[in-house]
Amino acid sequence: MSPASGPSRFAELPAEVVTPLPVIEGYLARVLGQLDAPRSLRAAMEYATLDGGKRLRPLLVWHACVAAGARGESGLPGAAAVELVHCFSLVHDDLPALDDDDLRRGRPTLHKHAGEAMAILAGDALLNHAYRVLAGELPAGVFGAAARELAWACEQMIAGQVLDTLGFEGEPDAGTLSAESRLEAIHRGKTGAMLVASLRIGAICAGGGPVLARLTEYGRDIGLMFQIVDDLLDVTQSAEHLGKRSGKDLGAGKLTYPGVLGVERSRELVGALRARALGALSDIGAGAEPLRLLAEYFAVRTR
Repeated sequence: MSPASGPSRFAELPAEVVTPLPVIEGYLARVLGQLDAPRSLRAAMEYATLDGGKRLRPLLVWHACVAAGARGESGLPGAAAVELVHCFSLVHDDLPALDDDDLRRGRPTLHKHAGEAMAILAGDALLNHAYRVLAGELPAGVFGAAARELAWACEQMIAGQVLDTLGFEGEPDAGTLSAESRLEAIHRGKTGAMLVASLRIGAICAGGGPVLARLTEYGRDIGLMFQIVDDLLDVTQSAEHLGKRSGKDLGAGKLTYPGVLGVERSRELVGALRARALGALSDIGAGAEPLRLLAEYFAVRTR
Protein backbone atom coordinates (compact mmCIF):
# COMPACT_ATOMS: atom_id res chain seq x y z
CA MET A 1 0.00 0.00 0.00
CA SER A 2 1.44 3.39 -0.97
CA PRO A 3 1.73 6.15 1.64
CA ALA A 4 -1.09 8.11 0.09
CA SER A 5 -3.50 5.24 -0.31
CA GLY A 6 -5.12 4.65 3.01
CA PRO A 7 -5.48 4.06 6.69
CA SER A 8 -2.08 2.48 7.37
CA ARG A 9 -0.92 5.99 8.29
CA PHE A 10 -3.32 5.84 11.23
CA ALA A 11 -2.83 2.31 12.51
CA GLU A 12 -3.44 3.62 16.05
CA LEU A 13 -6.92 4.91 15.20
CA PRO A 14 -10.25 3.09 14.76
CA ALA A 15 -11.62 2.74 11.24
CA GLU A 16 -14.41 5.24 11.91
CA VAL A 17 -11.82 8.03 12.06
CA VAL A 18 -9.92 7.14 8.91
CA THR A 19 -12.81 5.89 6.76
CA PRO A 20 -13.08 9.26 4.91
CA LEU A 21 -9.42 9.21 3.77
CA PRO A 22 -9.94 7.57 0.35
CA VAL A 23 -12.72 10.07 -0.44
CA ILE A 24 -10.53 12.98 0.69
CA GLU A 25 -7.56 11.72 -1.34
CA GLY A 26 -9.70 11.33 -4.44
CA TYR A 27 -11.15 14.81 -4.04
CA LEU A 28 -7.69 16.36 -3.60
CA ALA A 29 -6.46 14.63 -6.74
CA ARG A 30 -9.51 15.87 -8.65
CA VAL A 31 -9.17 19.53 -7.66
CA LEU A 32 -5.46 19.49 -8.48
CA GLY A 33 -6.29 17.90 -11.82
CA GLN A 34 -8.47 20.93 -12.64
CA LEU A 35 -5.45 23.24 -12.66
CA ASP A 36 -4.83 25.25 -15.80
CA ALA A 37 -1.07 25.33 -15.35
CA PRO A 38 2.21 24.20 -16.91
CA ARG A 39 2.86 20.50 -16.41
CA SER A 40 5.96 21.23 -14.33
CA LEU A 41 4.00 23.40 -11.91
CA ARG A 42 1.18 20.88 -11.60
CA ALA A 43 3.70 18.10 -10.97
CA ALA A 44 5.36 20.14 -8.23
CA MET A 45 2.02 20.86 -6.56
CA GLU A 46 1.05 17.21 -6.73
CA TYR A 47 4.44 16.19 -5.31
CA ALA A 48 3.87 18.51 -2.35
CA THR A 49 0.27 17.43 -1.78
CA LEU A 50 -0.40 13.87 -2.94
CA ASP A 51 2.51 12.42 -0.98
CA GLY A 52 1.08 10.53 1.95
CA GLY A 53 0.49 13.35 4.41
CA LYS A 54 -1.48 12.45 7.51
CA ARG A 55 -4.47 14.60 6.42
CA LEU A 56 -5.24 15.65 9.97
CA ARG A 57 -6.77 18.96 8.91
CA PRO A 58 -9.09 17.49 6.26
CA LEU A 59 -10.17 14.83 8.75
CA LEU A 60 -11.00 17.57 11.25
CA VAL A 61 -13.11 19.36 8.62
CA TRP A 62 -14.97 16.16 7.74
CA HIS A 63 -15.64 15.11 11.34
CA ALA A 64 -16.61 18.64 12.43
CA CYS A 65 -19.12 18.67 9.61
CA VAL A 66 -20.58 15.40 10.90
CA ALA A 67 -20.56 16.64 14.51
CA ALA A 68 -22.56 19.66 13.33
CA GLY A 69 -25.22 17.39 11.86
CA ALA A 70 -24.34 17.10 8.15
CA ARG A 71 -22.74 14.51 5.91
CA GLY A 72 -18.95 14.65 5.80
CA GLU A 73 -19.02 15.07 2.02
CA SER A 74 -20.52 18.52 2.53
CA GLY A 75 -17.17 19.61 3.94
CA LEU A 76 -14.96 18.28 1.12
CA PRO A 77 -14.26 21.72 -0.44
CA GLY A 78 -13.16 22.99 2.96
CA ALA A 79 -11.13 19.84 3.60
CA ALA A 80 -9.26 20.26 0.31
CA ALA A 81 -8.72 23.98 0.87
CA VAL A 82 -7.17 23.61 4.33
CA GLU A 83 -4.89 20.82 3.09
CA LEU A 84 -3.73 22.90 0.12
CA VAL A 85 -2.91 25.78 2.46
CA HIS A 86 -1.16 23.42 4.88
CA CYS A 87 0.96 22.00 2.04
CA PHE A 88 1.79 25.53 0.86
CA SER A 89 3.02 26.33 4.35
CA LEU A 90 5.20 23.20 4.49
CA VAL A 91 6.76 23.92 1.09
CA HIS A 92 7.67 27.47 2.11
CA ASP A 93 8.72 26.57 5.67
CA ASP A 94 11.18 24.03 4.27
CA LEU A 95 12.96 26.63 2.12
CA PRO A 96 16.56 27.59 2.99
CA ALA A 97 15.51 31.08 4.08
CA LEU A 98 13.19 29.64 6.74
CA ASP A 99 13.62 26.18 8.31
CA ASP A 100 16.06 24.91 5.65
CA ASP A 101 14.85 21.31 5.67
CA ASP A 102 15.79 18.67 3.12
CA LEU A 103 13.40 15.90 4.23
CA ARG A 104 9.61 15.95 4.49
CA ARG A 105 7.35 12.91 4.95
CA GLY A 106 10.29 10.63 4.23
CA ARG A 107 11.13 12.24 0.86
CA PRO A 108 13.24 15.18 -0.34
CA THR A 109 11.51 18.49 0.26
CA LEU A 110 10.11 20.19 -2.81
CA HIS A 111 12.97 22.66 -3.21
CA LYS A 112 15.41 19.74 -3.14
CA HIS A 113 13.29 17.83 -5.64
CA ALA A 114 12.39 20.62 -8.08
CA GLY A 115 14.51 23.64 -7.14
CA GLU A 116 13.88 26.72 -5.01
CA ALA A 117 12.17 28.77 -7.71
CA MET A 118 9.63 26.04 -8.42
CA ALA A 119 9.05 25.45 -4.70
CA ILE A 120 8.25 29.14 -4.17
CA LEU A 121 5.92 29.26 -7.17
CA ALA A 122 4.23 25.95 -6.34
CA GLY A 123 3.60 27.15 -2.78
CA ASP A 124 2.06 30.36 -4.12
CA ALA A 125 -0.13 28.34 -6.48
CA LEU A 126 -1.31 25.97 -3.72
CA LEU A 127 -2.40 28.93 -1.59
CA ASN A 128 -4.24 30.53 -4.48
CA HIS A 129 -5.90 27.29 -5.57
CA ALA A 130 -7.33 26.74 -2.07
CA TYR A 131 -9.58 29.79 -2.51
CA ARG A 132 -10.49 28.76 -6.05
CA VAL A 133 -11.69 25.42 -4.68
CA LEU A 134 -13.84 27.12 -2.05
CA ALA A 135 -15.27 29.58 -4.57
CA GLY A 136 -16.01 26.94 -7.16
CA GLU A 137 -17.44 24.23 -4.90
CA LEU A 138 -19.40 26.00 -2.13
CA PRO A 139 -22.63 28.03 -2.20
CA ALA A 140 -21.95 31.77 -2.22
CA GLY A 141 -23.01 32.41 1.38
CA VAL A 142 -21.02 29.51 2.74
CA PHE A 143 -18.00 30.44 0.61
CA GLY A 144 -17.77 33.88 2.21
CA ALA A 145 -17.76 32.53 5.76
CA ALA A 146 -15.34 29.69 4.95
CA ALA A 147 -12.97 32.00 3.08
CA ARG A 148 -12.88 34.41 6.03
CA GLU A 149 -11.93 31.56 8.36
CA LEU A 150 -9.21 30.35 6.02
CA ALA A 151 -7.81 33.86 5.51
CA TRP A 152 -7.74 34.45 9.28
CA ALA A 153 -5.90 31.17 9.82
CA CYS A 154 -3.37 32.02 7.10
CA GLU A 155 -2.69 35.39 8.69
CA GLN A 156 -2.20 33.80 12.10
CA MET A 157 -0.02 31.02 10.70
CA ILE A 158 2.26 33.49 8.95
CA ALA A 159 2.41 35.71 12.04
CA GLY A 160 3.43 32.72 14.14
CA GLN A 161 6.12 31.81 11.63
CA VAL A 162 7.46 35.39 11.75
CA LEU A 163 7.71 35.29 15.54
CA ASP A 164 9.29 31.83 15.46
CA THR A 165 11.83 32.71 12.77
CA LEU A 166 12.58 36.39 13.34
CA GLY A 167 11.70 36.81 17.01
CA PHE A 168 9.73 39.34 19.06
CA GLU A 169 12.00 42.34 18.63
CA GLY A 170 9.92 45.48 18.14
CA GLU A 171 6.73 43.97 19.55
CA PRO A 172 5.09 46.23 22.19
CA ASP A 173 5.22 43.70 25.04
CA ALA A 174 8.38 41.86 24.00
CA GLY A 175 10.27 42.79 27.16
CA THR A 176 7.63 41.45 29.55
CA LEU A 177 6.67 38.16 27.90
CA SER A 178 7.86 34.97 29.56
CA ALA A 179 9.40 32.22 27.44
CA GLU A 180 6.24 30.14 27.86
CA SER A 181 4.05 33.07 26.77
CA ARG A 182 6.23 33.53 23.70
CA LEU A 183 5.90 29.85 22.86
CA GLU A 184 2.13 30.00 23.14
CA ALA A 185 1.94 33.14 21.00
CA ILE A 186 4.04 31.47 18.30
CA HIS A 187 2.16 28.20 18.21
CA ARG A 188 -1.41 29.46 18.65
CA GLY A 189 -0.70 31.03 15.28
CA LYS A 190 1.82 28.81 13.52
CA THR A 191 0.13 25.49 14.26
CA GLY A 192 -3.12 26.02 16.14
CA ALA A 193 -4.93 28.53 13.94
CA MET A 194 -5.25 26.19 10.98
CA LEU A 195 -6.55 23.38 13.19
CA VAL A 196 -9.17 25.71 14.67
CA ALA A 197 -10.12 26.93 11.20
CA SER A 198 -10.46 23.35 9.96
CA LEU A 199 -13.06 22.63 12.63
CA ARG A 200 -14.89 25.90 12.12
CA ILE A 201 -14.97 25.48 8.33
CA GLY A 202 -16.37 21.98 8.77
CA ALA A 203 -19.14 23.31 10.99
CA ILE A 204 -19.80 26.22 8.61
CA CYS A 205 -20.17 23.78 5.70
CA ALA A 206 -22.81 22.02 7.84
CA GLY A 207 -24.70 25.24 8.50
CA GLY A 208 -22.97 26.40 11.69
CA GLY A 209 -25.11 26.46 14.82
CA PRO A 210 -24.30 26.25 18.54
CA VAL A 211 -21.72 23.50 18.03
CA LEU A 212 -19.37 26.06 16.46
CA ALA A 213 -18.28 27.53 19.80
CA ARG A 214 -17.55 24.11 21.32
CA LEU A 215 -15.54 23.02 18.31
CA THR A 216 -13.55 26.25 18.54
CA GLU A 217 -12.65 25.49 22.18
CA TYR A 218 -11.70 21.95 21.23
CA GLY A 219 -9.56 23.24 18.35
CA ARG A 220 -7.63 25.67 20.50
CA ASP A 221 -6.73 22.90 22.95
CA ILE A 222 -5.75 20.26 20.40
CA GLY A 223 -3.79 22.87 18.43
CA LEU A 224 -1.49 23.66 21.34
CA MET A 225 -1.34 20.00 22.35
CA PHE A 226 -0.31 19.04 18.81
CA GLN A 227 2.64 21.44 18.88
CA ILE A 228 3.83 20.38 22.33
CA VAL A 229 3.82 16.75 21.17
CA ASP A 230 5.65 17.82 18.00
CA ASP A 231 8.35 19.44 20.15
CA LEU A 232 8.59 16.30 22.29
CA LEU A 233 8.95 14.11 19.21
CA ASP A 234 11.71 16.38 17.91
CA VAL A 235 13.84 15.51 20.94
CA THR A 236 12.75 11.90 21.55
CA GLN A 237 12.44 10.32 18.08
CA SER A 238 14.86 9.65 15.24
CA ALA A 239 14.72 11.24 11.79
CA GLU A 240 14.10 7.80 10.30
CA HIS A 241 11.02 7.33 12.46
CA LEU A 242 9.65 10.83 11.93
CA GLY A 243 10.34 11.04 8.20
CA LYS A 244 11.94 14.45 8.72
CA ARG A 245 15.03 15.85 10.42
CA SER A 246 14.87 15.57 14.22
CA GLY A 247 16.59 17.80 16.78
CA LYS A 248 16.52 20.71 14.35
CA ASP A 249 14.70 23.20 16.61
CA LEU A 250 17.16 22.67 19.46
CA GLY A 251 20.04 22.95 17.02
CA ALA A 252 18.63 26.22 15.65
CA GLY A 253 18.27 27.69 19.14
CA LYS A 254 14.49 27.98 18.87
CA LEU A 255 12.15 28.04 21.83
CA THR A 256 10.52 24.64 22.38
CA TYR A 257 8.26 23.30 25.11
CA PRO A 258 10.76 20.67 26.34
CA GLY A 259 13.46 23.33 26.27
CA VAL A 260 11.41 25.79 28.35
CA LEU A 261 9.32 23.48 30.56
CA GLY A 262 11.25 20.23 30.46
CA VAL A 263 10.03 16.92 29.07
CA GLU A 264 7.93 15.86 32.08
CA ARG A 265 6.15 19.21 32.51
CA SER A 266 5.48 19.28 28.76
CA ARG A 267 3.87 15.85 28.99
CA GLU A 268 1.73 17.01 31.93
CA LEU A 269 0.53 19.98 29.87
CA VAL A 270 -0.40 17.61 27.02
CA GLY A 271 -2.55 15.64 29.47
CA ALA A 272 -4.30 18.77 30.72
CA LEU A 273 -5.03 20.00 27.20
CA ARG A 274 -6.35 16.57 26.21
CA ALA A 275 -8.79 16.64 29.14
CA ARG A 276 -9.97 20.15 28.24
CA ALA A 277 -10.43 19.21 24.58
CA LEU A 278 -12.53 16.20 25.50
CA GLY A 279 -14.55 18.33 27.91
CA ALA A 280 -15.39 20.78 25.13
CA LEU A 281 -17.07 17.94 23.24
CA SER A 282 -18.95 16.55 26.23
CA ASP A 283 -22.42 17.72 25.21
CA ILE A 284 -22.21 17.20 21.43
CA GLY A 285 -23.08 13.52 21.37
CA ALA A 286 -22.13 10.52 19.26
CA GLY A 287 -21.43 12.61 16.17
CA ALA A 288 -18.29 13.94 17.86
CA GLU A 289 -16.83 10.52 18.68
CA PRO A 290 -14.22 10.63 15.89
CA LEU A 291 -13.06 14.01 17.20
CA ARG A 292 -12.66 12.49 20.67
CA LEU A 293 -10.59 9.71 19.19
CA LEU A 294 -8.47 12.24 17.29
CA ALA A 295 -7.79 14.14 20.53
CA GLU A 296 -6.61 10.89 22.10
CA TYR A 297 -4.38 10.23 19.08
CA PHE A 298 -2.91 13.74 19.11
CA ALA A 299 -1.84 13.21 22.73
CA VAL A 300 0.03 9.94 22.11
CA ARG A 301 1.12 10.05 18.47
CA THR A 302 4.70 9.01 17.75
CA ARG A 303 5.26 10.80 14.43
